[in-house]
Amino acid sequence: MKRILFTLLSAAALCAGASIPVNPATQLRSDVQSVKLDGYVGGRIDTCIARRVMTQDALSLVEPFKLRNEGDRWQSEFWGKWMLGACAAYQYNHSPELLAKITECAKALIGTADSDGYIGNYKDADRLKAWDIWGMKYVTLGLLAYYSVSHDKAALKAAENEIDNLIATLKARGADIADCGNYFGMAACSVLEPVVYLYNVTRDRKYLDFAESIAASIEKEGHAQLVGKALEGVPVSRRSHYPDEWWSYNNGMKAYEMMSCYEGLIELSKVTENSRLLEAAIRTAESIIRDEINIAGSGAAFECWYEGKKMQTVPAYHTMETCVTFTWMQLCARLLDITGLPAYADEFERTMYNALFASMRADGGQIAKYSPLEGHRSEGEHQCGLPINCCNANGPRGFALIPQVAYVADSHDNNINVNLYIPSSADVKLGKNMVKLTTDTDYPLSGDVTISVNPSKAADFALSLRIPSWIDSDATVTVNGQKISAAPGSYCTLNRRWTKGDVVTLHMPVSTRLVTTGDVNKFQAVTRGPLVFARDSRYTDGDVDETSVIVADENGRIDATPVPGTFSWLTIAVPMVLGTDLEDAAHSRPKAIRLCDFSSAGNDWDRNGRYRVWLPQTLNQMHAPYHRY
Repeated sequence: MKRILFTLLSAAALCAGASIPVNPATQLRSDVQSVKLDGYVGGRIDTCIARRVMTQDALSLVEPFKLRNEGDRWQSEFWGKWMLGACAAYQYNHSPELLAKITECAKALIGTADSDGYIGNYKDADRLKAWDIWGMKYVTLGLLAYYSVSHDKAALKAAENEIDNLIATLKARGADIADCGNYFGMAACSVLEPVVYLYNVTRDRKYLDFAESIAASIEKEGHAQLVGKALEGVPVSRRSHYPDEWWSYNNGMKAYEMMSCYEGLIELSKVTENSRLLEAAIRTAESIIRDEINIAGSGAAFECWYEGKKMQTVPAYHTMETCVTFTWMQLCARLLDITGLPAYADEFERTMYNALFASMRADGGQIAKYSPLEGHRSEGEHQCGLPINCCNANGPRGFALIPQVAYVADSHDNNINVNLYIPSSADVKLGKNMVKLTTDTDYPLSGDVTISVNPSKAADFALSLRIPSWIDSDATVTVNGQKISAAPGSYCTLNRRWTKGDVVTLHMPVSTRLVTTGDVNKFQAVTRGPLVFARDSRYTDGDVDETSVIVADENGRIDATPVPGTFSWLTIAVPMVLGTDLEDAAHSRPKAIRLCDFSSAGNDWDRNGRYRVWLPQTLNQMHAPYHRY
């Protein structure tokens, strides 16, 4: 993996060279041999694997493939999503029990293949309609992920047969793939991603030809035109007219499916050296960050882009779908991999700590479909007659992606990137040398990090430390007593000769901050580094919806105090003046009101409870002349 800062002018150079096959379960190319994450983050990953991945009745997800009686639903996605999460989890924890479960489930699915190679659940008359090709995408991704951990050639052959069947069926029926299914064909065209992977593994030209034909079809008049519209600067929420029917072909704002297509376009750009594809993905990510991603790192309402960033204080139905949350993380990880830009790691981290962690119930048994910024969370419905839904299937993929992003190494560039500061250890292979990294930190509660660097033998290589954009001022990096400064929003690269026992310390100034938005109707929120905080009714500190003024200095810093919490990961006491009554001196003084990290807010999923991120700010006409006459 080349760590080169990307500019649009250098896109072709980045894409040059032979393609390296990417494992769909891991996505990122890296020479990291193993990672173990501890602390809060590691605990949430372990809980997700134990309570969500391992407890899933995975064989039940194979049953629809035996029937082939479907005409419009999406049962065929669940097996692949579960398999992708399970394979990534296995590559993290190497559990024999998990591998046995994966193997049983994979072999059961392969056994359902039709004589023509089709693995799916649609009856012949409805082939290529609705979610048929979308399901074939997840079947192929899941088979390739299983192949990567098992080296079972039967899985690779089944994946080839699946895509061969799709090519043949499109040709026999004279169908254009971008005319198939919903959302201007974006669901169907997202099969581009596994088609490129299949070409990378087999080097069979027919798969590259098919991939290029999918990309070309996307750009035809009347289709999604994801490259052309991105390069024209069309915001993601305006890629189509407002649809007469929401769940239909004519809705081009569907967030999950759109991002899925860009992931395929990115992979195709690596093979074909077509810089326009990568540029379109980057422009789209810029639009998503600018227009859609809210304070908790996710977005979309009713699963579509809607300029949600500027409307995030307005309660909306079905916000922050976990499928959108995970796919945004995945897109950021992919763009981080190819560009080396730390901004994508910032976005990944914010989404991870807030939207993703908030989606999983405290006990790990369920993952919410939606995680709004206020209200409560709840279990999503079972979909398509199966004991699962799309977000329960997809959520574990987000948790399993974290270890892949935390440390990334490249023997070719002789470089190790530390992207996430989590109590952890990693074994990295650089050429013939093994490097053991151990990270000790309580980040993001503080900005202090200690990294022990222990190569098996003394060697020259680079250690690049991500300096988050949200720290207050330059970070201080110390290596064996020698100090340097590092600017926010950059990588601090330490290129030196490393020996056993070397220690790097990193101090990043992190403060609790006030964020405000709105004009007359102002709202306020509390952040610390990547973390967002919320009021929770379980604290019994008053009504979470009451108006207040959060006390901060002229630079927006809040004098917040960590306090013990019974249900939360992090609890802080924030000085707030509550309500509108200033006549009573006791009411006019700031009170210490407890807030918890957003991931812990409402984590018991009790519908009688309530949490809230954006708090209404009391109007003080003396301090803010809102109206001038």
